[in-house]
This record gives sequence, C-alpha cells and structure tokens, in this order.
Amino acid sequence: MPDESVDVNNPRDERLRLVKSLSPKVVTLIEQESNTNTSAFVPRFLEALDYYSAMFESIDAILARDRKDRINVEQHCLARDIVNVIACEGTERVERHELFRKWRSRLTMAGFTQYPMSTYVNSVIRDLLKCYWEHYTLVEKDGAMLLGWKDRNLISASAWH
Repeated sequence: MPDESVDVNNPRDERLRLVKSLSPKVVTLIEQESNTNTSAFVPRFLEALDYYSAMFESIDAILARDRKDRINVEQHCLARDIVNVIACEGTERVERHELFRKWRSRLTMAGFTQYPMSTYVNSVIRDLLKCYWEHYTLVEKDGAMLLGWKDRNLISASAWH
C-alpha cells in the first residue's frame, strides 16, 4: 500500500486510523524488516540485495534446493517481491516494506498502544528455532520480536491495542 511518498492522501495512515476506529482488542503487525518503501533506486537495490541474500541463505541452510516447497516459495513469493522492489516505481511498486521503527511511529500516531510481547511465546519460538539452525536469531527489541539470520533481522512482529 502506498504512503505519502506516492499519494498525498497517505492511504497507509488512513487505513491505520480506520482500523483504530473499529476498536480492535489486538492488532498484530508482522513485517519484513527491510526498508524498500521510499528509498531511491540504488539504496533500495542495496537493501534488497542484503535482505534477500540473508533470506536465501537461511532457506538454503534448512531446505534442499530440489524440494518442491522451497522452489514454490522462491518462485511464487520471493522472486515476485524482488522483481517488484527492484524493477517498479511509483504506483507499480506494491512491495513497500518498512522497518519496525517506522511502523511503530505510524501506529502510535494512529492512536495505538503497544502490547508487551509474551515471554512464554518468545521462549517457545526460541526452542523451535534450535531445531532448525543455530544461526537463526530471535531478539526482543523496543517491544517487538525480531526474527533474523545471523546478524540480519528479517521479520518483526508486534502487537498493538
């Protein structure tokens, strides 16, 4: 969904205010921890290269290259995202990821308050990650859980009310 860099009406913030007006008990935000929204081409390209290199490396560590589910994810999810982030501009670029700190600012301005993350959920996820590979990381920072590969955060998860 475009933001103020594409549309002066800023549909992202409008939607957040609409969601807030519905008085939800909980809103969960799960987002790629990558800044491909408002960057000019070269910084966006470098960000995408760094992010997707880590993503592919993490997949490579746990799934054989000839596994059908891996091929499906790479072809139908990741490839489409990469092409859109790199090759499209303006309203044609629909993959517009923002870092958690930007979403935190947007949600706060829309009137949401952040819920603390559950230490139990955090420990369960940590135990699950141990079953896969030692290089997966889970960090709790600024009230969000950040899932990463080695030293690169890949996904942020947070809860709001």
